[in-house]
Amino acid sequence: MFDSMRRPMSSLDRSGMERIYPYFGAASLMDYVDDYIFDGIYGLLGEDGTVMDDNGYPTMQYVWGKFWVNNHAHIFQGKNGYSTEMVYLILKKTVVRNAVTGAVQLKINQENLRKLPVIVPCDDDLTELNALIGKVFLTIRENRTEIEQLANLKDILLAKMMTSSR
Repeated sequence: MFDSMRRPMSSLDRSGMERIYPYFGAASLMDYVDDYIFDGIYGLLGEDGTVMDDNGYPTMQYVWGKFWVNNHAHIFQGKNGYSTEMVYLILKKTVVRNAVTGAVQLKINQENLRKLPVIVPCDDDLTELNALIGKVFLTIRENRTEIEQLANLKDILLAKMMTSSR
């Protein structure tokens, strides 16, 4: 876990910044900021606030590139033969209800998270599964990047059309 590297930023702190890098919270992209803490492929799991859905599955995000994470999401990468994508999928299908504390403000702390029983593939299948999952997630990253580029191009072209028609 990389939780010690997280740093919250108030909306006031973010207001004067250039909007370059994604700023993630517990459940979603919240804003953009002019600096980043992380660079790579990571998984985020909601720590407090929005931590699980109605069925008890965790609130998670799969993120990559350069970005900032506030203190409301646990941040992780895979290790010991488990890719980040594999850990993400394992956690995504693990009921976390028993790890949640708090009646008003729901929270999943690291200690409870580490105690969660999870179903993992056997070591013999790990390499093959990681390769298979890696291809799928590479396609997801490529598609999302292309969608963002096309959305930016659309905005640029619409702005040009609006100014040239006057």
